[in-house]
Amino acid sequence: MPTVREAWLKLTTEPVIDPDLCICDPHHHLWYQTENPYELEDLCQDIAGGHRIVQTVFVESRKMLKKGVPPAMQPVGETEFVREVASRAASQSTIKVASGIVGFADLTLGAAVEPVLESHIEAGQGRFCGVRYTSTWNASPEIKSSSGQGILADSNFRKGFACLKKYNLSFDAWLYHPQLMELVDLARTYPDIPIILDHIGGPLGIGPYKNRRQEEFLEWKRNIGILSTCENVIAKLGGLGMELCGFGWDKLPAPPGSADLMKAFSPYFIECIERFGVDRCMFESNFPVDKRSYSYTILWNAFKRISKDFSISERHALFYDTAIRVYRLPKKV
Repeated sequence: MPTVREAWLKLTTEPVIDPDLCICDPHHHLWYQTENPYELEDLCQDIAGGHRIVQTVFVESRKMLKKGVPPAMQPVGETEFVREVASRAASQSTIKVASGIVGFADLTLGAAVEPVLESHIEAGQGRFCGVRYTSTWNASPEIKSSSGQGILADSNFRKGFACLKKYNLSFDAWLYHPQLMELVDLARTYPDIPIILDHIGGPLGIGPYKNRRQEEFLEWKRNIGILSTCENVIAKLGGLGMELCGFGWDKLPAPPGSADLMKAFSPYFIECIERFGVDRCMFESNFPVDKRSYSYTILWNAFKRISKDFSISERHALFYDTAIRVYRLPKKV
């Protein structure tokens, strides 16, 4: 029986644009052991809309924790769980679900995080490729903070962060747009560690940022320009369906179409592409988080509309090649 959200999403449908374009979705979650699950079958149903998704990257949710081990080791359970899900998916489909796994490790442990990283790598059996440590913080009580202020500058965090190079792991950075300069400092301090900017840096549109779209866009644009000078930073283009961005699509009588999304996305995504270049940008779904605002099929249609005038090689970079290179995934599918 479809949920109310599924029924709402079906109010807006479109044929798939460019169905043969090869895609790696470099950012999705799987939610098990929760009241609002998003399991393998849910992901596969979304992917089945017609776009040619051939590989995906799972990004940590911190939901399938390992029991009976110290707290620092508990997130390794998620890597084990997702690896098993990926193996099950491989027996059912040609889509390589979770070719890459980005897990959580408490980098504030400093050098003591190394055994955790080693356990993730062992559990991933070739799939574990990076760490995400959420550093979202804002002074407003209307905006959720997941870490303390200035965590990216914390000395213990940086000792743990420095360990990523030893294991050839990348770092997914999730923060809000007023924090972008904090990431600039981290990237400049550790130029040899790849940093993936999630959701174009989380442009806020709620709380004190509500009704300030143009002013905040200009601040975001200025700091994105500075961040783009850090050659070790790669940008994920997506995530604007989250409530915190303030577009309010989830409150409409029917979901937006891809032309509507293109109009809203373009100023941000084109700016990123112009600054970083296609070899340091990748489109992402951020499902099921963004599913509150639009369907999977319409989202990728919007990405294809935005990039329709790009060259074939540029589109391949945005939809597949950059993700494969950055996350060190198998090139052959």
